[in-house]
Amino acid sequence: MKLVIDTSVIIAVLTSEPEREKLVQQTRGVDLLAPASVHWEVGNALAAMLKRKRMTHGQLHPVINAYEQIPIRFIDIELQGALEIAAAHDLYAYDAYIIECARESRCSLISLDRSLVQAARAAGVGVLEVPS
Repeated sequence: MKLVIDTSVIIAVLTSEPEREKLVQQTRGVDLLAPASVHWEVGNALAAMLKRKRMTHGQLHPVINAYEQIPIRFIDIELQGALEIAAAHDLYAYDAYIIECARESRCSLISLDRSLVQAARAAGVGVLEVPS
């Protein structure tokens, strides 16, 4: 099974958020895909955590090592399709890239971002629910 993963899921796993175990269970043995932009979004999220003092510099190295162990296949997506999704659903490009990746890959996505999930459904993309 293939599944598009977004930054919210990756960060939740890396920082041991309460959903971590459920996310790990739901993605175990799954071919994880993401648009190439997710790699940079993870870096931005980690930098923001450092800036906001939610993570120390000493915690960063193990988190990056853990991130590098997640088997994600990064996909180049069509910019035109992503921007059409962004325009149709009033999204930032990064969210549209996730939806376009799932659409092009013909698979569902997993996210903790409620607005992204809602937009994906509206765009006709399947979503794997994360149980509460």
